[in-house]
Amino acid sequence: MEGIISFISTTTVRPASPEESTKRIELTPWDLRLLLLGPITRGLLFLKPTPGPEENGLETMTAIVDHLKTSLSRTLDFFYPLAGRLGTTVNDDDDTTCFFIDCNSAGAQFIHAAAGGVTLADILDPVYVPEIVSSFFPLDGVQNYHGVTQPLLAVQLTELVDRIFVGCTLNHVVGDGKSFWHFFNSWSEISRGPNKISVSPVFKRWFGDDTHYPIRIPQSAMVFERPTTSSPVQEMFFHFSKGKIAGLKARANAEMGTDRISSLQALMAHFWRSTIRARHLPEDQETTCSLAIDMRPRRHPQMPQQYFGVAVQGGAVTMKVGELLGMGLAKDPKLATESTIMMRSALIMAGSPRFNVYGNDFGWGRPVAVRGGGGIKLNGKATSFQGAEEGSIDIEACLSPETLKALMEGAEFMG
Repeated sequence: MEGIISFISTTTVRPASPEESTKRIELTPWDLRLLLLGPITRGLLFLKPTPGPEENGLETMTAIVDHLKTSLSRTLDFFYPLAGRLGTTVNDDDDTTCFFIDCNSAGAQFIHAAAGGVTLADILDPVYVPEIVSSFFPLDGVQNYHGVTQPLLAVQLTELVDRIFVGCTLNHVVGDGKSFWHFFNSWSEISRGPNKISVSPVFKRWFGDDTHYPIRIPQSAMVFERPTTSSPVQEMFFHFSKGKIAGLKARANAEMGTDRISSLQALMAHFWRSTIRARHLPEDQETTCSLAIDMRPRRHPQMPQQYFGVAVQGGAVTMKVGELLGMGLAKDPKLATESTIMMRSALIMAGSPRFNVYGNDFGWGRPVAVRGGGGIKLNGKATSFQGAEEGSIDIEACLSPETLKALMEGAEFMG
């Protein structure tokens, strides 16, 4: 694998038919708490379309690039805030700043790149996710608060020898994981030919009746500190088949004497328990598992499922290591405080297998794999994805090499 990325072109893509729309969208506390963090980075590997009888490879790729840019422009008609920037109002009276989405049609970024000598096998065959994958995503190193000057949405099409990779970077202040895949699903839908999308986004913000907008943020709070890890980390994908998950669910419900534990809950408990066992922590040490809970159907009766924004509430549970390892998959944990969430013993669960990943067909077939981008790699971060086979789930784990090695050697986990 040569692994040399060459950038062929960079284009600004604006909505195809800009119309009068909401020019300013206020941001909720859910949105604003992500200002100092990194964006969402997700991408898909596709088969490389073969040239037609009167085409060569260069002409085919040129047509694909033009098609994707055109369909992206049409999609931005429905997702117009993604073509904007973050706006600010500085309040000198109390030394605060207000952030909002400025729907100014400044445009999204589209990059065409090529990874010389890199094949599908180079990406999927290694035990650990190759470092070159992070270069398949645009806006590397950009944080959410940089959206004042940087695009809120950026796409990179990277040519491999035998595949193409479509990587997307979305400012996390603008939307959460569900919003990200809502956009991606809609873009692929438009790319296949329709002039409209199946599910229209709703940008009107909901949070609480007692929230006063715009929200003022003290300048003293705008201090970005990149989290550091005490040891190097690696990324690895774990695949759980439908049958494996069904077995975990049955076991968890049997241990608890109930039928209310879901497949995802059972899998998360299994992964948390296995990760903590692989870390060889003292039995009296507390361990925390935190996750994002979608609040759309819970927080406000008027908040629709197609709400586009950040609508997740962080939740966390904590137990003694000995209790976690000794109780099996059935759990009765207590709530954790915020200070425990980022401990070394923590597992941070992101993503969801409910997001439609493998239904994204841009016109040349469904994807063959999904991968996450660079950003902040925390020791203990795990992202779940819909698996390629129906009912399966993939987990992208970011852990120390020692922990990953112990996981792979664990008979119960790998079995």
